[in-house]
Amino acid sequence: MNQILAGKSIVITGAARGIGEAIAQGLAAAGAAITIGDLDKKSAEAAADRICSTGGKAIGVSVNVTDRSAVVAMIKASCDAHGSLHGIVNNAGIAQTKIFTEITEQDWRRIMEVNSLGVLICMQEAAKVFIAQKNGGKILNVASIAGKQGFEPLAHYSASKFSVVAFTQAGAKAFGQHRINVNAICPGIVATKMWDDIGRGFREAGLAEKDEDAFNQYAEGILLGRSSTPEDLAGVSRFLMSSESDYMTGQALVVDGGIIFS
Repeated sequence: MNQILAGKSIVITGAARGIGEAIAQGLAAAGAAITIGDLDKKSAEAAADRICSTGGKAIGVSVNVTDRSAVVAMIKASCDAHGSLHGIVNNAGIAQTKIFTEITEQDWRRIMEVNSLGVLICMQEAAKVFIAQKNGGKILNVASIAGKQGFEPLAHYSASKFSVVAFTQAGAKAFGQHRINVNAICPGIVATKMWDDIGRGFREAGLAEKDEDAFNQYAEGILLGRSSTPEDLAGVSRFLMSSESDYMTGQALVVDGGIIFS
């Protein structure tokens, strides 16, 4: 593969599995030195080991993205291991299926703390390092098609992902003067553990008979004829973290095989 990211150091949160791990592997294959941040340190280290076993360079660290001190420590570990920071992919997130009228304050706070506040903290702390380094940087936020269109029974999840798109736009305006590019990707129906949890939630809420029914129903309308795999997000992430996207900022790209148009 073209070593388009050779010499670059990139942090990816929530990258021990799923979309995050696929992005990490794709960026590592393009030459980047990767720091995998995840709540579970052993899982983060195992994902890093999988990259290293194929000739890549990676470390795994524990991070809770809602804890600013933990985010600072993750970024410091990346700089200590790889020399500096060139990019961050804010992928860590959670989902919950809940009928609109049954969403509680606790449900709201949990979703928003991880999916919204976590992204804000990571953007802020990465930007501080980029500004201090005076070499620009790349911020890539993983939103969702639910950040472009509200879905029921995922209203609070949708709200959290709308906020990620808003942070992407506002961050582009805040950091452009420092040559920091801020963009987002909006995945669609991706075969990951998160969708397993969503599907189970549909069934438990009485909205589907089987765990897989919701996934299959949403996937039926995809124009390209199949649901997404995590690897489908690797190529566009590679582009957005490379110099080839240097004149692009504030954008939220839908990568869903053709479900919504924005």
